[in-house]
Order: sequence, then C-alpha cells, then structure tokens
Amino acid sequence: MTAAAPVHGTWKDVLAEGRLAQFVLICLAVWLHAADSLVTATIMPSVGADLGGYAYFGWATAGFLLGSVVAGASAGWLTGRTGLRRAFAFSAALYAAGCLMSAVAPDIWTFLAGRLVQGVGGGWLAGFASVAVGLLFPDRTLPKVYAAVTGLWGVATLVGPLMGGVFADAGHWRWAFGAFVIQGLAVALAALVLLPRGERGQGGGVPVRQLLLIAVGVSAIAGADLMGDFALTLLLVCVGLALLVLSVRVDARAPVRLLPRSTGDLTSVAGLGLATMFLMTAASMGFTVYGPAILQATRGYSALSAGYVVGIEAFAWTAFALAVSNLTGAWRGRMVRVGAASAALGVALFIWVMVDGPFWSLVLAAVLLGAGFGLSSAFMNQMVLAAVPEEERGLSGGAVNSVRLTGAAAGAAVAGAIANLNGFGEGLTQETARATATAVFGLATPVAALAILTAWRLTPRAAAQGV
Repeated sequence: MTAAAPVHGTWKDVLAEGRLAQFVLICLAVWLHAADSLVTATIMPSVGADLGGYAYFGWATAGFLLGSVVAGASAGWLTGRTGLRRAFAFSAALYAAGCLMSAVAPDIWTFLAGRLVQGVGGGWLAGFASVAVGLLFPDRTLPKVYAAVTGLWGVATLVGPLMGGVFADAGHWRWAFGAFVIQGLAVALAALVLLPRGERGQGGGVPVRQLLLIAVGVSAIAGADLMGDFALTLLLVCVGLALLVLSVRVDARAPVRLLPRSTGDLTSVAGLGLATMFLMTAASMGFTVYGPAILQATRGYSALSAGYVVGIEAFAWTAFALAVSNLTGAWRGRMVRVGAASAALGVALFIWVMVDGPFWSLVLAAVLLGAGFGLSSAFMNQMVLAAVPEEERGLSGGAVNSVRLTGAAAGAAVAGAIANLNGFGEGLTQETARATATAVFGLATPVAALAILTAWRLTPRAAAQGV
C-alpha cells in the first residue's frame, strides 16, 4: 500500500477556526524579542552618553541574552505548571516591567537590571510562542506559521533600527523603551483574552546546575570588563569560558539536561554542529554591540544610519536563509561550509573597513557576515536534530536556541572586556572607537576561523550518517 502524501496547509487553514487572533498574538510576541536587540544596539551610544555607561556596553546585551537563556530553558516547565495563558501573560508583563526599568533608569545599574529582566521576559515570550504554535496549530499549518515568524525577523531588521534611530537622534532614547512597555502590556492583556484556558505545555524539570554554571560563567566574562588590567581580564575570561565548558560536562550526566548528551563530543554531528553555532555567534557579537557606536564616533553617522548598517547583517541573514531554503542533499553540507567561511570573511574584513573603508566595503562585510548565518543555520539545525536519538529530538530543538544565546552572551561579554582594555570605557572618541574596532574584530577573527574548522569536520560526518 502506498502511503498517503502529506497534506500541506494553506493560509486559510492557518487562520481558520478562530486562530487569526492567536496567530497575531504569537507574531507580536516574536516581534518584541526580535526587535529588541536592534533597537537597543542603535540607542546604546545615547545611553552611554546620558548614564555614563560606556564601560558597560557589553553588559547591556550579555545581560539580556543571559536572561533569555535561563528563561528559554524553563519555558516548558512553567507552562506545564501554570498553563499557557497565564504564563504568556506573565512573561509579557515582566518584559514590560523590564522595559520600564530601563526607560526611567537614573543610573546605568538600574538600566542594566532592566535589560536582565527584559531578557527573562523576552526569552519566556519566545519560548511560550513556540509552545503556543505546537498546541494551537495543526501540523499541516506549521510550515506557514514558521515562514511568518522568519518574515517577522526580516521586518524587525527594517523597523528596529528606525525606531531606535528616530528616538536617539531626537534625544529621547528613553521613549524607545517606553514604546516597548506599551507593546508588552498590550500582549499581556491580549494573551488573557485570546488564549484558551487549560492549555499546558510539557512540564518536566529545570536544569538548575547547568544554568547556574552558564550564568556564573557569562558573569565572570562580563566582570572582566571592569578589571582594567590585561592579566586579570584574561584570567576572568578564561575562568568564565572554563565554567561554560564545565556546564556541558555536568549536563551530560545530569538527570534533567539542557543539551543532547553528545554535545561535548567533537567527533559527533551534534557536538560539531552546536560548537559551530556557538563559535559563529560569539564571533559576530562585536559588530552587533559596538558597530553603531564605532560608526557614529569615527564616521559621524547618525544613530539611524548606524543602526541600518548593523541591520544589513540581519536582513542578509533572512534573505539568504529564504533563498537556500529549498536546497537538499549534498547542497546542505556545502552551504554549511560556505556559510562558516562567509561569516569569518565578514568578521575579518571589518578589521580594515569598519573605520576607514569605503561605504560599499562596509556593506559587503555586513552582508558576508549575515549571509554566513543565513546560508548555514537552518541546515546545521537539521543536521543536529536528525543526528540525535529520537528521545532527544525535543531537547535538541531547545539546545540549538540555548547554544546560540549563550554564544551571543559570551561573545558580547568578551567584546566588552577587549573594548574596555582599549579605552572604550573611558569615553567614546575617534581614538577609542578606532582602537576598539581593531581589537574586537581582530580577536573575533580567529574565533570565526575555528568555526570554519568545526563546520568542515561536521559536514562529512553528517553525510556519512545520512543526516
């Protein structure tokens, strides 16, 4: 007997049976998490000037991402105990509270605390949105729903820098966070009205020890920002990275795991795939965190213009991901290798073009970096998910997000430490911005090169296993 062909849903199926409002709610939740980083990157030079926080640029991003890691890992646990409706509303309200803290912050420490709270709320929102998709939408509609989510990230690359740039150039950076307060509260109220009662995700436990090691590890790296001494900075960075490695080892033996058991095995498909994701993401964070400030200080760009240059990377990611989404077979491995090489080339190119290169070369470097992720990310995700045992499939899906967020947090923290060693924390001038660009991208280049090595080892192993 021939198996029936799978039924593919249409947009009418997606929005049928009263799902239109729920679909809009999920899109709004994804939008909040997607736009946040681009808005914040654009306005951080204004925040630093107002609150005296140039030394803490990396913390603003690392704190948000660290909160997202912890929240994302506990999303299933929370929905299993409180139900999707209350969990969704609570996370949106918490995100709004964090935005309010940053909006009214009288000092940099209150601002950073607000960023951490935003990260927790935003991480939960992203996690609960994924849970809601699985609970509320039939399987046949999922490709359409996930396509819409991908499209939202593309929208965020256009609108996020616009929001941040308009507020920053007008001298009202606090209003940008005020706008997100309103949006967060709107999502919280909508969740209470639109989501059904009683829907619960999968419960389970929370990998507390691993999350604690990750939190302390990233915090140690972030704390290196303040040492002002190369030896102490290097020591704290090494301690932080060692704790991240230890978290992988502890996780492999833990009863409640955050990662696939083979994550620490760099001869396995899952281990190589997750390592490549971590390295590529960490290497890219210098551009995200410090790009707008460097462009404003050295080239005289407005906050809006600098934000859009950084947004080019995210736009290229989305565009190239969509362009190669239908490739199959050996092309998947080729795209992983080409993607890792493209990202590394983009990072290396920033060393020479960030400050002095012509505008087209700056755009080229940003496109190369974004294209690297767009070409490779989806295929690496597929390889990791297909290579693990069936009982680890759900775990691996969450692990991909956790590893990327952890890599981003660690990369932002390391970039902050290197920037402050080059005088960035003492003030944003042409000299400190130029030195920061050389040092941050110079350090990130060998990290990106390591990602080429792991990607090159990953693809033949994936092919050999038929994944």
